[in-house]
Amino acid sequence: MKKMILLAVTLMLALMPLAGMAEGFDPEEFRGETLNVYNWGEYVDMSVIREFEKIYGVRVNYKTFESNEYLWLQMSSEDAWDVIVPSDYMIERLIAAGKLQPLDKKIITNLDELAEGVRNLPYDPDNTYSVPYFWQTVGIVYDTTKISEEEMEAQGWDAFQNAAYAGHTYMYDSSRDAFMIAEKALGYSMNTTDEAEINAAYEWLRNMHASLKPSYVTDEVIDSMAEGLKWMALVYSGDAAYILSENEDMAYCAPSQGTNIAVDAMVIPANAKNPKLANVFIKYMLDYDASLADSEEVGYASANAQVLAELSGPGGDYEGNAAYVPRAGYEKDEMYVDLPANWQAKMPDLWAKVMAE
Repeated sequence: MKKMILLAVTLMLALMPLAGMAEGFDPEEFRGETLNVYNWGEYVDMSVIREFEKIYGVRVNYKTFESNEYLWLQMSSEDAWDVIVPSDYMIERLIAAGKLQPLDKKIITNLDELAEGVRNLPYDPDNTYSVPYFWQTVGIVYDTTKISEEEMEAQGWDAFQNAAYAGHTYMYDSSRDAFMIAEKALGYSMNTTDEAEINAAYEWLRNMHASLKPSYVTDEVIDSMAEGLKWMALVYSGDAAYILSENEDMAYCAPSQGTNIAVDAMVIPANAKNPKLANVFIKYMLDYDASLADSEEVGYASANAQVLAELSGPGGDYEGNAAYVPRAGYEKDEMYVDLPANWQAKMPDLWAKVMAE
């Protein structure tokens, strides 16, 4: 009898799906295949990728890109990616250009796990083409031993006009984000195409450059602020969450003038060579286990509601961390939209002039 019970239990365990396995699929179906994934740098826990390879017996060719604009250029090449992770406004552009294929919701059955803040997004309200991966705001990380909370909250984006911080400031080298903070400081929409408003934002940025002499950086801002090398910096909230966890003197401000709510989402290019496995991968990445590991490792807010609540709640890795959960529902916050082609070119040119002065 004991042998029969042991055999039954062993058989039951053998038939149970592995964690993260898509329901209704035999992992042997994909054995030996390759999945090409293109994501942002330092934006995943690689053990999650290795586990997917193990479950399905596949190889994941995982590469990274540095900007949405670079990704756009790559989409015009002959390289075929199965899964890419662009941002909101770039997804809007890719959909309009016919460069994405609809998701298979018979495979991706876990969309109900999405957090409220990443549901019904304007660029793809029904998740026809995209599944959110991480989301974030843009804000200011500052050293509370140099700048008080009251002082920072009162200034908001105008802190980047305060000559008292000259030589003690990092500015992220991103034309879209730079113009966003100038436009918000001036009371405009960050998606404005009004020439007078954009010229006013350009003059605001010129004054910032002259007054602050900021150091223009990209990802090096993360470790630099964690080490307390400057008083304040423009930082994405996911990176800010890491900085705050490493340095107790650092705080995060999402200015009251409004900011950008950004979402990076998983999509499948129209020319993907392995779309079925791509859908299985997207389902796997949204599931609890993968989402938890990724968000713990990277520090960006998970699109999975349960993970978001656990990591920010009692005992979570980001309990009490002001940067981890993005602000949601604030009327002055916006998402980027895909700007007309003339502004896609003009804004980087104006930003280059600012930095060159």
